[in-house]
Amino acid sequence: MLYGYAGRILRVDLSNRTWRVEEPAPEVLRKFIGGRGLIAYYVWKEQRGVKPLTEEHNFYIFRGPLSGTPTPGSGKLDMGHKSPETGGYGDSNVGGNFSHGMLMAGWDGFILEGVSSEPVVLVINDEGVTFRPANDLWGRGAIETEAVLKRELGEDWQILSIGPAGENLVKFACVNHDLGREAGRTGVGATLGYKKVKAVAVKGTGTTVKYADPEGLNNLQRESMKYLLAQPSYKEWVEYGTSSVVGFANKNGVFPYKNFWGSYMEGHETIDGPVMVANHRLRNKGCYACPTPCGKVSKFDWNGKEYVVEGAEYETLALVGGNIAFRDIKAVLYINYLMDELGVDTISGGNVIAWAIEAYEKGLIKPSDVDGRQLKWGDVATVEYLLDKIVKREGIGAILAEGVRHAANVFGGKEFAMEVKGLEISGYESRWAPAMALSYGTADIGAHHNRAWAVTYDIMVGHKITDGTAAKVVELQHIRPLFDQLCTCRLQWVEVNYPLDYYPKFMQAVTGWDWTWDEMIESSERVWNLTRMFWFSEVPGFGRDWDYLPHRWFHEPVPEGPAKGAYIDRAEYDKLLDQYYELRGWDKNGKPRAETIKRLGLDDLVE
Repeated sequence: MLYGYAGRILRVDLSNRTWRVEEPAPEVLRKFIGGRGLIAYYVWKEQRGVKPLTEEHNFYIFRGPLSGTPTPGSGKLDMGHKSPETGGYGDSNVGGNFSHGMLMAGWDGFILEGVSSEPVVLVINDEGVTFRPANDLWGRGAIETEAVLKRELGEDWQILSIGPAGENLVKFACVNHDLGREAGRTGVGATLGYKKVKAVAVKGTGTTVKYADPEGLNNLQRESMKYLLAQPSYKEWVEYGTSSVVGFANKNGVFPYKNFWGSYMEGHETIDGPVMVANHRLRNKGCYACPTPCGKVSKFDWNGKEYVVEGAEYETLALVGGNIAFRDIKAVLYINYLMDELGVDTISGGNVIAWAIEAYEKGLIKPSDVDGRQLKWGDVATVEYLLDKIVKREGIGAILAEGVRHAANVFGGKEFAMEVKGLEISGYESRWAPAMALSYGTADIGAHHNRAWAVTYDIMVGHKITDGTAAKVVELQHIRPLFDQLCTCRLQWVEVNYPLDYYPKFMQAVTGWDWTWDEMIESSERVWNLTRMFWFSEVPGFGRDWDYLPHRWFHEPVPEGPAKGAYIDRAEYDKLLDQYYELRGWDKNGKPRAETIKRLGLDDLVE
C-alpha cells in the first residue's frame, strides 16, 4: 500500500472531454518524489519534439508527498510544461490551499492534454472530473473568476484561474489562486489559456490518502511548531514577510532600479515593508499548515475606489516598484492588483515594462509606436497603457507580450534586455553578487531566484568570487528546488532557521519509506540533470552560451550606491562556469556526461 501518495493521476483529454486514471509506479515516485520532480519526468517522457501551444502540448499539475499534510508550510503546488516563452523546460509553484484540496480528493497530479473547443472549468472531486462551460467567465479577471466559482461551488472549493492575459496567450501570463497567490513563471497561464481552461476547481472527502505513521507525524508537527515559535527571527518575519527584503536589498546594493540600470534606489523607504504594513495591512495570511504567515493582504484607495490585494511581496516591490522607479506604495499596490486580476506575472511584467521605458528613452521605441504618448518612469498611466496593450495584444503590445528577448530582437536593445534563457530576471541586481549571478545564469528554467538565493553568500564573503562560489551555488540549487518536489515552503528554513533534517523525518512518517537527506538531495540533482537534458534535446544550439548573463552585467558598471563601479568580469565568469560544470559532472559546453547520467539513475530515460 502507498502511504502519503494517492497513487492516482488524473489524465484529462480536453479535446474529447474524456478522462482516465493512471497509477504512477512506486519506483518513479521514489526517484522523483513529487511536484516538479514528477513534472520533469513527464515533460521528458511526453513533450520532447512537441511545439508549445499546440494540440500535443500538455500541462502538468502535481502535488508532493508532503503537500497538504501537517508538515509546516505544506501548502505548495507545482505546475509545469514546455515553456511557450523560452522553448525549454518550465515550471512554477504557488502557495495556498489547492494542493491540500488535491490530497483530500485523492490525486497526486493532473495531466491536461488536447485543447477544449470552448472555454471550460474543470471541476474535480474524488471520482473524477466534470466539464463546466466557461463562456460566461471568459474575459473576466482571474480574481473575479475565483470569486464567482466559490459562490457557485462553495467556499471550500479550491480554485486555480487565469485572467485575460492567459486567454490571449501573453507568454508571461500567470495562474492565480486564493485571492493573490500566483504561479507566475514560464508562461503557465498562456498554456492554460491555449487549452481554453479558464479554471480548475478541486474538493474531496479526505478518505483516500493515508499516512504511514499518523502519530509520529503529529508529534513532529508539534515539535516543529514549538521550535519555530521560539526563534528570534519569527516575530519580525511574520510582521513583514518578504516585504522586509526591500531595505535589505537596497542596503546591500542588489535592489533593481530602472530596468536594472542601478542596484540602489534613493527613497526606497516609501515602498518598503514597514510603510506598507503600517498604512495598508488588512491582515496577515498564510498557506495551508503555515506557522509563519508571510502574506500581507492590503487595503488601499486609488482614484476614489477601494481595493484589496494580496501583497505586495518582495518580487513585486522590486520589479514593479524599484525597477519602474515608483516611490509611492499605493501606486505599487494598484499595479499589483491590476496584474493579478489580468493574470500577468509581476516579475516578467515589471521587466517588460521597464525595458520598454528604457527603449523609449533611447529612441528605439518611437512615439508613433505608442500612439503618440510618452513612456515615463514612475508613471501609473504608462504602466496602465502598456498593460492594456500587452493583454489585448494590440499594436506594440503584441510584441511585448512575447517577452523581453523577443521585443529586443524586434526593436533592438538587447544590451539592456534583462533575461537569461528567455526568462526575465527576478528581483536581485547581481553585478555586486557573483554567486547570485551564477545562480541566474545556470537556473534550469531561466533566471529565477527560487532555484538558489545565493545573495546572502555574496554578502558574507564581501561581494567577490571565492573558491567556494560555484560549490555554494550547486549546493543551493540542490536544496532549494527540493522543496518544490516535496511541495513545501522553503521560507521556514531560509528565514526562521528551520533545520533541514526534519524533512527526512516527515517523509518517513508520511510515506513509510526510510528516507535520508542524502537520498533526497540526490533526487533533486537527478531532476536538475533531467531538465538540463531537456534543454539540450529541444533547443537548437543549446549549451554554454545559454548560461551567460545579460550584456549590462558584463559591460556596464553599477552607476551609484553601495555597489558603485561593480560589474561581472566576463573572463572570471567563464572560470566560474568551468568550476560549476566540473562540480556538476558536465562537459565544457554544460552537457551532463554519460557517467553523470548513469550515477543518477537516469540512463533508463536518457540516451
